[in-house]
Amino acid sequence: MRKGHVDLPLHSGKAPAWLFSRMTKLSRAIVEIMTMEFGPHEFLRRVSDPIWFQALGCVLGFDWHSSGLTTTTTAAIKEGIKGLEKDLGIFVAGGKGAASRKTPLELMMWGDRIGVDAEKLIYASRMTAKVDSSALQDGYQIYHHTFFFTSDGTWAVIQQGMNPKTRYARRYHWLSERTDNFVIEPHSGILSAARGQALNLIQRGDEAARKTITELASSEPSHLVKTLKKLKSMRLPERHQLYLSDIHPDRLLKIFLKTYQRVPGNFEELLGIQGVGPATIRALALVSDIIYGIPPSYEDPFVYTYAHGGKDGIPYPVNRVRYDLTISVLERAIKSAKIGRSDKLKALKRLSAFYERSE
Repeated sequence: MRKGHVDLPLHSGKAPAWLFSRMTKLSRAIVEIMTMEFGPHEFLRRVSDPIWFQALGCVLGFDWHSSGLTTTTTAAIKEGIKGLEKDLGIFVAGGKGAASRKTPLELMMWGDRIGVDAEKLIYASRMTAKVDSSALQDGYQIYHHTFFFTSDGTWAVIQQGMNPKTRYARRYHWLSERTDNFVIEPHSGILSAARGQALNLIQRGDEAARKTITELASSEPSHLVKTLKKLKSMRLPERHQLYLSDIHPDRLLKIFLKTYQRVPGNFEELLGIQGVGPATIRALALVSDIIYGIPPSYEDPFVYTYAHGGKDGIPYPVNRVRYDLTISVLERAIKSAKIGRSDKLKALKRLSAFYERSE
């Protein structure tokens, strides 16, 4: 697997209307061509690749190194294929902020319309969000969640978190075809600015920690609270200070009562319990580590990472004439392909290959 990193700083402002309208048109053309040539499943495989998705955002003309590339590119795709979902076989739910919280409702809507198992998709949506906020605690707060899927239930997720201190973002990519287990190295890629501190409960080989944490969640709640209070008063190794700072044992009592009554059978079931969040998982991980000598991983798992310019003029200002010409060429190729003439698509491929050689 290729590894490296790319910076994704928070940039102020938003895509201007003239640019976003073009982004939606170009997104629609690209998705149409891809699905005609390779099918909807290949599109999901592509967007689940952090490098390919980054390149797509650059082609669309957004800031190549901005956190906004994620939110604007996914929004452009969702808006661009609106009304064509059934024809393309690709459906999109969620988005940034409030839109992300509407994901379950959108999935239910599509379930009624196309007969897909919405409950299964909703579970996948919630679990991916839970993993990246609770099972992997790397300092980035999730604020964007876009869920792509096909009519047969195959899905991909792109979600992004922001580190409020550094003002940098981290993007998490998922693909159902590669997710055998939600809590064992499930990502198709994680794009980040830099490696940092992390509580990593999804690392392969750490089943002992996941099992102990799950068992602790079923322990007598008052005993857990007493243990945590004792830990708060101890001078622990430096790596633990980050995770102890905002743990309030008394506030966790209600959640511990819920996990005690539910008796989760495994770590994934524990994550799925409503109310179980980062503080609960962090507290149980600390008890597992300090009291029982079964530490979780603290290794940051990030894995990384230009056609029309960018909205901030980097690497150069967006050339509107060239952008409109690209859209026009792709749209004409699509119309020709739809009536059985694929020669223009083949010509585009040859042109692309020639361009790459000349570069």
